[in-house]
Amino acid sequence: MRPQAPIPLPTRREALLGFATVAVSGPACAAGAEAIRFEGLYKSFGVLGFEFSDNVTALRGKEVRIVGYMAPPLKPESHFFVLTREPLAICPFCQSDADWPVDIVVVTMRQETPLVSAGRKVVVTGRLEIGSATDAETGFVSQIRITHAEFALA
Repeated sequence: MRPQAPIPLPTRREALLGFATVAVSGPACAAGAEAIRFEGLYKSFGVLGFEFSDNVTALRGKEVRIVGYMAPPLKPESHFFVLTREPLAICPFCQSDADWPVDIVVVTMRQETPLVSAGRKVVVTGRLEIGSATDAETGFVSQIRITHAEFALA
């Protein structure tokens, strides 16, 4: 029997960020939020554009919950990040809305928060907003956003 490699322990910084995230984001798993999935965001999409799904349209302005991966942040603490269906190595939404990927959601948090390492799976809860919007501070364009959000490690 070969000896197994030891399981790496989190660094002090990762542990503190994890504890801070749980403390700040306790309500992120709120039972009252409607669960949505990346696969159900759009009814159709193609060269002529896209159409939001009936479910997403009905949930506009309501509290939702979605599970995904935190894309690499622009800085360690921020009031927003990009949630993706799969882990990514680069920021996916520095594009125009004509090039908008259909498997990302912009998340704007209630307050500036330490973010976790890119590629970590998180549960996000917040208010769903849909339709093209440009962030005044960053100039980033989005089609689907979760605002007033909180997150927790999945």
